[in-house]
Formats: sequence, structure tokens, C-alpha cells
Amino acid sequence: MSLSLVTGGAGFIGAHVVNDLISRGHKVVVIDDLSGGFEDNVNNKAIFIKGSVCSETFITKLFEDYKFDYVYHLAAYAAEGLSHFIRRFNYNNNLIGSINLINESIKQKVKCFVFTSSIAVYGAGQLPMSEATTPLPEDPYGVSKYAVELDLHSAHKMFGLNYVIFRPHNVYGEYQNIGDRYRNVIGIFMNQLMQGKPLTLFGDGNQTRAFSYISDVAPFIAKSVHIPEAHNQVFNIGADREYTVNELAQTIMKEMNIKGELHYLPSRNEVVHAYSDHSKAKKIFEISEGSFTSLDTGIQKMAAWARTAGARASSKFDNIEITEKLPSVWKEI
Repeated sequence: MSLSLVTGGAGFIGAHVVNDLISRGHKVVVIDDLSGGFEDNVNNKAIFIKGSVCSETFITKLFEDYKFDYVYHLAAYAAEGLSHFIRRFNYNNNLIGSINLINESIKQKVKCFVFTSSIAVYGAGQLPMSEATTPLPEDPYGVSKYAVELDLHSAHKMFGLNYVIFRPHNVYGEYQNIGDRYRNVIGIFMNQLMQGKPLTLFGDGNQTRAFSYISDVAPFIAKSVHIPEAHNQVFNIGADREYTVNELAQTIMKEMNIKGELHYLPSRNEVVHAYSDHSKAKKIFEISEGSFTSLDTGIQKMAAWARTAGARASSKFDNIEITEKLPSVWKEI
């Protein structure tokens, strides 16, 4: 039986990957600091250990206690817009924490290291975003993710550590932390609707994104270690069709059967249009055309879960490092 480590396994994507790994017969150890995840998301067949990838001593001890075959690194603070204002926190969590894991994976001869990066590595004006494109990230979050990608490439060349890198985008679905006010627009909108608050949109709402339902992403991440052709490769993964944020808001209101008010805020510094080419993943993982979940269907499934889970209070990030140009809505308590 393969022993797999999943970091961030109490979080949204991580919890789904854990479920899929267990269904495939893996024994799974989950670590999570619960800063954005919830322990009740963790499959009861997994071993859960509370801890942070940022702690070098914790990670070293973990790898001494368990001899992992595979590492799935999904722990991250994935707030692109906020990353401009929490630069040190961003790099400590998303870069240095990753290096702690890579170091121990090299030492322990892990068979494959799976890393969830982001389309944030591409930056602006490179549409459709393709793995053949040279990344040029525009925010510290994207910079940190691309730095980890480069380090994995270096670790493979120097030490033979196999890796698979995924660049998912705008993933949504059950278990998402809808109380996070800085990321995951679908969860934010659903939470606002359930609390009777207006939906907040930055700029004119005509930004475009392709929104990816979790069941179209997590299973491919889980099984990638068993596909030799995927090793030491980078893959975009997610939905093909892009929508404006305005269209998204209308779809969510329709599926939740709640008519909300749209409140437009000043534009923030972000990539306006972002969607990917997925031909490489479709070939390697044998994904058929048109097999992805439609936005209407995915939102309907998540809305049913959200109504059961209920609204969550939105917590404020308390360690803002730079306040200049910080959007006013993020200053509110």
C-alpha cells in the first residue's frame, strides 16, 4: 500500500484529493495548520496531524516518523490580490514552506512530488495560457508559485526527484471556505447572498475567468503519480469556457434562488482576462472533450452544499504588511 502525504488536506482541494487517494487504496497522512481548512473536512480513514509546512523541525520530524512514497503539496495561502500587501507572509508560506518539503523529499527518496501551482504564474496578456509560454507573474503569489516550480525542476536534475506540477484555476465546489473574504469569488458571493449582503465586484465585473468544478480537477491530481508520462511535466487543469464575473454573479443568484444587489468597487491590480489551454492534460490524462462539469451544474451542486453548511463569518487578515493601495473593502472589520 502506498503511503502518501497531503499538505493542506483539511482545505478545499486537498480534502478532495485525500478522498480520491483513499478510494485508490493509498494510506494517507494529512497535515494542515487549519488556518484556512477545517478538521471535519478530513476523511476519517486518513491520519490527521495539525502542523505547518513553515516549521522546518515539524517537517523533518514528520518525514522521520513516516516513510512517504508520494507527497502531494496543496498547502498554500492562495490570495493573489492580497499577496501584494503580505509579501513576507506570502513567501514564507508559499515558497519557504515548499522548500522544507522538497528538502525532506530529496533526503527520503520520495518517488514523486505533486505540486499545485497556479495560472497566476503566467501574468497578463498571454491567452490562452499554455504550458509552452514563459511565465511572467504579476503578483507575489504567482512569483512564489513559479519559484517552487523552478526549484522542483532543479531538484529533479540534481537529485532525481520526480515531480508533477498542476496549474489549476478558479476551482470551486464543496468544502470551500466560503468565509474567506480575500479569495474564491464563488464562495464569497454565496456567503454574501446567504447573509443578505450585496455582492461585491471589483471594477466593472467584465473580468473573465474559467471556473473549474472540483471533481474535474482533484482526481487527476491524485492519480498523476501513477502515470509515468506525467512525471516531470507541467499541466494546466480546469474548465475550458470563460465567463465574466458579472455572468458568474447572475448564475449564482439563479442557482441559489436569491436575488442580490451588485455593489461595484474600484478596480484592483489584477490580471483582467485569464483562461488556459488544456490540450496537454487532455492528451496525457485521456480527458474527453466536453467532459467537464458545466458552470450551471457545478454551481447548483456547490449551492446545495453551501445551504447545508450555512454562512460563515468572514475573518480579517491581521498581519497586513503594506497598507498603501490596499482596497478599502479589505480594511473593514
